[in-house]
Amino acid sequence: MTSHAEEPPLTVDELAARAGVTVRTVRFYSTRGLLPPPVIGPRRVGHYGAEHLARLALIEELQHQGMTLAGIERYLRQLPPDLSDRDLAIHRAVVASWAPETVETVSRDELARRAGRTLGDDEVDRLVAMDVVRPDGDGYRVDLGLLRLGVRLLDVPVSQEAIMAAREVLIEHSRAAAHELARLLRGEVAERDAQDARSLSAHMQPLVVQALLTTFQRSLREELGEWLSSSRPV
Repeated sequence: MTSHAEEPPLTVDELAARAGVTVRTVRFYSTRGLLPPPVIGPRRVGHYGAEHLARLALIEELQHQGMTLAGIERYLRQLPPDLSDRDLAIHRAVVASWAPETVETVSRDELARRAGRTLGDDEVDRLVAMDVVRPDGDGYRVDLGLLRLGVRLLDVPVSQEAIMAAREVLIEHSRAAAHELARLLRGEVAERDAQDARSLSAHMQPLVVQALLTTFQRSLREELGEWLSSSRPV
């Protein structure tokens, strides 16, 4: 499990408080295998990290999307076991994108509060470039499902121009993939009644998102691995 030096380990009580759940819920998820075991420290005290917190947030988002406990278990079992908290945050952001009401208009102060940090003008500009927030009068329309991920990306040493170019690439190819997947699903539900079609769509959406995201992560890891290997001096 990846740990971050700037974030001290959490006790089960601290983890539950940060995640907004009860200790009983944390232990229940652990017994069901939804959370990896903690690191046992001195005095047999379990220590939890950022990955546990991110996994709890993902579980909560899947619940908000109406997925059953069995469905959540299947979803998490199919994830790579070594995902970092950043990887899990990406999964949560993508799952949250299915939610119909994730955009709010907030003030600059409220935007900073939701982000959990002070935001300079250049940082707000980067969030705008990533289409996480949009100026709206005296405030900002913010996609709450993507805000946490966008704030994490603020610390990545990439120029705003590169972010905008990357966004255009992702939009172009994701729309093409979405078009083909929608065509396949339309063929699948064509012979079903409206209720069955809606049910199939609701269950398929998070699974399709997971498949796309996992495939993209693996492909990107391979591409970056090949690039780093070729750039090493012989």
